[in-house]
Amino acid sequence: MSPRRAVSMQNLPTAGRWAVYFALALVFAIACAFLSHWQFSRNEERSAQLQLVADNYDQAPVALDTLIPAGGELAASDEWRPVELVGEYLSDELLLARNRPHGGTSAFEVLVPFRLDDGRVVIVDRGWVPPGADQPDPDVIPAAPEGEATVVVRMRVGEQLPSSGRSAPEGQVPTINLPLIADTIPSGADVETSAYGVMVSEDPAPATRPTALDPPSEDPGPHLSYAIQWILFAVMGFVFIGYVIRTERRHRREDAEDDAAAASEQTNALAAASGTATAPRVPRPPRARRDRDADDEDALIDASRR
Repeated sequence: MSPRRAVSMQNLPTAGRWAVYFALALVFAIACAFLSHWQFSRNEERSAQLQLVADNYDQAPVALDTLIPAGGELAASDEWRPVELVGEYLSDELLLARNRPHGGTSAFEVLVPFRLDDGRVVIVDRGWVPPGADQPDPDVIPAAPEGEATVVVRMRVGEQLPSSGRSAPEGQVPTINLPLIADTIPSGADVETSAYGVMVSEDPAPATRPTALDPPSEDPGPHLSYAIQWILFAVMGFVFIGYVIRTERRHRREDAEDDAAAASEQTNALAAASGTATAPRVPRPPRARRDRDADDEDALIDASRR
């Protein structure tokens, strides 16, 4: 039984081989176009986020009812808007959100429920504290003001539960997921679950407080540059295929010229051996120089023969 012949691109007809090259370039270009569109979409989303922060971050504080009426939810367009809350902290229901990236450590954000005069409870993120010097939990958690207080916060939408399903020890939560927090604390039935507040100021101001959270980044991200790069990759794919086809055509032309020159030399040799008139010798066309390494190698061979 004869061995199966390996399939090679060189065994295909020229037109078929070039069609395969073009098809590969086309598939690559389609993939690049999809990835470029995805990066453009991400850039638009990031631009919308930056614009939302720019529009809302420094507005004057309003009452909570202005943004979240009783039974309503925070509109996406109102995220980051400042709100003034009047009531008191429920300090005995304090929670820590663990594994928050602050200060180069896995810090904790301090979440304290705040009961308004109308009975609603808003979760206030007072800032972050580092892990302890000799333990994973914080050494000190600055206390919230006691009694009636006026707190200005910026409203944020709650976070999703961890996709990994990770949990947290008692008194802590894995993320700022408001329904989870509502199920954890005694005042959970009154918790506003559509948004929580990131603290801006407290009156009366405590002697110490957790480290304030950094403002949102203004970096637009690399999405636009990535989108343009994918477009350039698609164009480069067709340029590369064009280069491959052009190189193959040049090699075929050179091989044909070599074959013609060899056939002419063989004809002249046969004619000379038979004593007949020789056909005019066809000079072999000069070959294109391959590269400097090949020339140097030929020079070394010639020198060794002297």
